[in-house]
Amino acid sequence: MKFIAEIDVMPKKEILDPQGKAVKLGLANLGIHQVTDVRIGRHITLELDADSEEDARAQTIKACDKLLANLIMESYQIELNKIS
Repeated sequence: MKFIAEIDVMPKKEILDPQGKAVKLGLANLGIHQVTDVRIGRHITLELDADSEEDARAQTIKACDKLLANLIMESYQIELNKIS
């Protein structure tokens, strides 16, 4: 079976986000003052073959834990969808 894993990797709340701060400042410079916080992360899409949804989730978690996210500074969320 084929699956698509949509992964969002974001800096943890307690970690400073200089990119987000720069974007917030840029928005204020454009006259957009209603924005109270900006966090910048990454969106990763994986297409994978797996025997089951559980196997696909396990492979995706392993990829995130070992390569895609720095678990000291980042957290991630996974959305898994079967492709027909």
